[in-house]
Amino acid sequence: MEFLKAIWNEFTGFFGFGNLIDILKSGKYDQLLTYQGITAVLGPLTPFLLIVEIIRAAFYKRFKVIDYKISFFTYVLNAFVGRVLSFAMVGICIGLFEKYAIIKTSFTWYWFVFGYVIWEFAHFIYHYLAHKVRILWCLHSTHHAPASMNLSVTYAHFFLEGPYADIIRTTICILLGVNPAILFVIMFIDGTWGALIHIGENLVKDARFGFLGKIILTPSFHRVHHAKNPLYMDTNFCNLLNIWDRVFGTYQPEDRAIPIEYGITRPMKPHSFLDAYFGEVVALAKDVAKAPGIKNKFFYIFMPPGWSHTGDHKMSSIVRKKYFEEEQNAKLRPEVIKN
Repeated sequence: MEFLKAIWNEFTGFFGFGNLIDILKSGKYDQLLTYQGITAVLGPLTPFLLIVEIIRAAFYKRFKVIDYKISFFTYVLNAFVGRVLSFAMVGICIGLFEKYAIIKTSFTWYWFVFGYVIWEFAHFIYHYLAHKVRILWCLHSTHHAPASMNLSVTYAHFFLEGPYADIIRTTICILLGVNPAILFVIMFIDGTWGALIHIGENLVKDARFGFLGKIILTPSFHRVHHAKNPLYMDTNFCNLLNIWDRVFGTYQPEDRAIPIEYGITRPMKPHSFLDAYFGEVVALAKDVAKAPGIKNKFFYIFMPPGWSHTGDHKMSSIVRKKYFEEEQNAKLRPEVIKN
């Protein structure tokens, strides 16, 4: 019986409807209108849509178990450790830095707007560094490893990425005066939307969402972020509001004429969970071991992925620059021939 109870608790934990069941059992339906009730109702949304996505893919004979393998195993591995560490980091950062906040804010709509803009800035910083500092890319690359896009990808994370992300985001928000109560509400909204933007083409083919794509980052923009095409590499770091991608020049809409290629540029063992989870760590360790001198070893750890002590750099900035130069040359070539 204890085994079955443990299975049921894990099942309800994954789908997130444990709190909803408790409210329904209590008969206090007015609680559904509270913050706790709203989170209880919305919590199961992503897992529910994931099941719908799988069923629809199976119905149209597009379902492949292998597409969900990496995400499934990372979820199982991270289910407890990563989650506990993330909660701990948020609490520690609030306790350490709240007294140093540059301003004090309250739970009002205008401070909520302020808080969300600051949260997106903090998310941009964490996400940008995760792509531009190789040791941090080792934590983030697991999320980019899947070669297809579907809702299960939202669960694919190295167990230390959540704590690292929450240290950066929470610290910035608290120091800039975001009220902790507002911060928790924003985290819930961000987490819900951050999961939904991984929705796959089995459920939503064209995810640009019309005029909404000019206001928020839709699943289309996040598909671009997960692409390894030179045009799309290291773009769209924000999660919901696209303000900071526009400010820092990393905003990139999807070009439907350029099919998205998912995954990472490093050659990988196809559908290997171990390679997806530890591959970048192993590759970094090998580069550091063979690098001559302390300076080069340091650079391998903290320079962007693709940096090389030989000068043969394959960083995304160089790959994109070469791509745009080739595109420009291709446009000028007909004029040269004509003249």
